[in-house]
Amino acid sequence: MIITQTPIRVSLFGGGTDFRDYYEREEGCVLSTAIDKYIFVVIKERFDDLIRVGYTRTELVECVDQVQHDLVREALRLTGITRRVEIDTMADIPSEGSGLGSSSAVTVGLLNAMYNYLGEAVTAERLAREACQIEIEMLGRPIGVQDQYIAAYGGLRFMTFMRDGRVRVESVRVDERTRRRLGQNLLLFYTGIARQARDILSEQKNNIADRMAELRAMKQLALTARAALEAGDVDTVGELLHHSWELKKQLASKISNSTIDAMYAAARKAGALGGKITGAGGGGFLLLYCPWQYQEQVRAALSGLRELPFRMEHYGSKVILNYRRYNNE
Repeated sequence: MIITQTPIRVSLFGGGTDFRDYYEREEGCVLSTAIDKYIFVVIKERFDDLIRVGYTRTELVECVDQVQHDLVREALRLTGITRRVEIDTMADIPSEGSGLGSSSAVTVGLLNAMYNYLGEAVTAERLAREACQIEIEMLGRPIGVQDQYIAAYGGLRFMTFMRDGRVRVESVRVDERTRRRLGQNLLLFYTGIARQARDILSEQKNNIADRMAELRAMKQLALTARAALEAGDVDTVGELLHHSWELKKQLASKISNSTIDAMYAAARKAGALGGKITGAGGGGFLLLYCPWQYQEQVRAALSGLRELPFRMEHYGSKVILNYRRYNNE
């Protein structure tokens, strides 16, 4: 039995510049952090030759082609596992519609579990690259490539997406005090609004050629935020988040709406410096940067929303149980 633990993420700056349609024209970059909420994948050998997949439903099938869970099916194809296996996925949050990169974390976690099941150690770069291959090339999802990389690498990262398709992943050089202040000043609230990310992302992808100026400005904000953090200037992140949110709303028509705008305005009035809807937008989680002295006021202003307390996570996808290896030692 193999169990992997893969973090989800909060993307801070630069989202949208990780779409291939953008970074093949000019480099993109994203500032993002993994958080301590996870996707867990369990894989074990079966006695018979069937494939069992457990998630919100249970599948029991005879061959890979019959698997309905598209991420599991394509990960099985990519790794070459064809029979006699059980796979279960579990999440700390709903695995769809959160805007926290959970779908890509599932893909990375599946690949990590399957390769370890086969006795093969693979790098974070390979896990991320193959997760992108599954989601974007095999399944044709209209998404970028940041989520797969932060799930595989973890930590507080600055990622650069190069025109030739390579991704450079760097640690943001901050001291522990700065990291702690950043983590303490970031708040997440669930809006209660469900949305179809695919529709928003498809429109955003189609709009890239007409939104190059906005995307360039968002990229510059990512660079500025990195410099501010490395200088220990944490509150600047909140102000930059506000500017980035104003730009992001111009990328597609349904990234925000009157309800989200009202929530955000109430949080700003109560003391939050800035924020954004995570992921594609339109619903899911509202991320806010708020100095600690105003946090109770913000919580009161958003009392109808469920808060998701979190901490920043240092590590990416990892194996937390390898029963076969343990049993052989």
